[in-house]
Amino acid sequence: MKGFYSRRIILLEFGIAACAIALWFAVFTTSESRYLGARMLEIHQWIDPGSESKAPLVTGMAALTRTDGIPDALENQSINFAYRWPNQLFLSAEVKGDSYHLAREGQEVKIHVPHKKFAIVGANDIPRFSTRPDSVDPVELEPFSLPASRLQLRLLPALVTAKIETSDQNATKISAKFKPWAARKFNLPGDYTFTFSFDQDSQLTELNVKDSDDLNVVAEFSGWQFSGERPLPQYPDDAEKVALSHLVKFVEVTLKNLNSRAEPLPPVTGKRTVLAHSGEGRLEDHDGTKVLFLKGTPEEMGKQHGELLTREIREVTDRILYGIGVGSSFGKGRWFFGEIEEAVSRLHPFTDPRYLAEMDALALASGMDREESRLSNFFPELFHCSGFALNGSATVDGKMYHGRVLDYMMGVGLEQNAVVMVVQPDQGNAWVNLGYAGFIGTVTAMNEKQIAIGEMGGGGEGNWDGKAMAQLMREVMEKANTLQEAISIIENSPRTCEYYYVISDAKSGGSVGIAATPDTFDIIRPGTAHPKLPHPVKDAVLLSSGNRYEELVNRVKNNYGKFNAESARELMTRPVCMKSNIQSVLFAPDTLDFWVANADSENVASHTRYTKYNLRELLNLSPQLTQR
Repeated sequence: MKGFYSRRIILLEFGIAACAIALWFAVFTTSESRYLGARMLEIHQWIDPGSESKAPLVTGMAALTRTDGIPDALENQSINFAYRWPNQLFLSAEVKGDSYHLAREGQEVKIHVPHKKFAIVGANDIPRFSTRPDSVDPVELEPFSLPASRLQLRLLPALVTAKIETSDQNATKISAKFKPWAARKFNLPGDYTFTFSFDQDSQLTELNVKDSDDLNVVAEFSGWQFSGERPLPQYPDDAEKVALSHLVKFVEVTLKNLNSRAEPLPPVTGKRTVLAHSGEGRLEDHDGTKVLFLKGTPEEMGKQHGELLTREIREVTDRILYGIGVGSSFGKGRWFFGEIEEAVSRLHPFTDPRYLAEMDALALASGMDREESRLSNFFPELFHCSGFALNGSATVDGKMYHGRVLDYMMGVGLEQNAVVMVVQPDQGNAWVNLGYAGFIGTVTAMNEKQIAIGEMGGGGEGNWDGKAMAQLMREVMEKANTLQEAISIIENSPRTCEYYYVISDAKSGGSVGIAATPDTFDIIRPGTAHPKLPHPVKDAVLLSSGNRYEELVNRVKNNYGKFNAESARELMTRPVCMKSNIQSVLFAPDTLDFWVANADSENVASHTRYTKYNLRELLNLSPQLTQR
């Protein structure tokens, strides 16, 4: 009898639960939400049928017809797809008449760009770095799945408020939004509205996603076919095999950067705060900007740098190597890591061992691979910038004003990790480097001997048998005491590619422009013309290109003899700077003052807040500030 009653109790409990669920759905669901739930369950069935024997090959086409709130470049882009659960996917898109193909087959990812004759296969048996056969780092690609299980989808009708927008014999359009309590309870996007359109066969034809701000994206679907026979498209047999982990990292970094923002700086207050110490180095906050103090041997400075900016270095390295670098492969038709490793191998014989030691110490202290630190520091810079030096009769007080506009890579996530680095090596001059976390070379700098330097890049990529530009400029800072010494260092060094430099020296009141390749070296003195710079101005060196050069010349002529620090900064605003203007700097080498502006998510650098610093004060500044 006991078993009999136990079974009856169990049946009673089951019946109560069934009645509760039925009551729940009767009270908290509508026919519209149940219709939507049924369609979602059908989609789930072919995305994740739970058995490979039941998995059809699903093919079709998707097109983004509205892209408010996401990159405009995606608008009107269509993608043909083929999919089979659990791990087969093929995507094909045409961009400006050129085809791009991406596939996953099991634990391999394949990319093919036919017009570039570029094909790679990401596999788990390939080392991350060619110089280290032991750097194989396999990653496991999970089977495709939806973020919601079947059980959760069955509960979907109770979690959403849905309504039929239109419905006839040919189509049904239904919109849905998560109920406030469901959004809070299950951390769901409560401010998003999803509108689904289904045809008469209940196939999804359109999805519209909106939020309460400016997001409004429409994706249209067509050509649905379900077949178990048709094979996935094939890829070239001679595709280059690369480390799968690099491709996975590329996707992670790219997605992360979509939501990355650089917030505008607050008003200047003059507040300075010590954030952390490492040996004789320290990190400070000056009015919302990072100022890094490095002092000692290369190994000591690398350790200080790595310990004080660990997170920032990781972010910059990821974005340079795995974001910008890997992404450039598809446009250039050459695998980035193969290209950069070749460049490093050719640059290595000309690199100061002290700089390599500093890179390696930085990598060790920040938890990176040594190869990552070296590769990111030798990243081929292809800057499209402007620069000028004004003094004598061009300025109101005869002082030297040296401007540097860095137009490169805005919006890829470097702005958040801009750093003012005050460098005091155990050998050579102290100097300030306006750069980014983890980068020990320089493209914008001034030393304690009142010499400032900036550069702009030209062509000649691939001519890597010489000193890397960024390390060569650092050498000028640490070794040059005069303008002529700075010129001689660049002229007498083995050089790479094509670069243009502006160098100023407040002690002599002199400045020059330099046009240099591995085989040529031209000096442009103030007030002299050059085939690429046809409008000389007395007591001025003006370097830019195209219409930006013409605008810079006109601005200097129109305000000639009246320039001070404020009006010299105005020279760098649009259109002298480009839409990619990530950083702008003005040096006043006479006083060792300098002003730095970095782009934010709303404005180019030259249109944001400038922060004033003084190198002499930074070198003598007491570290006994307010400890955070």
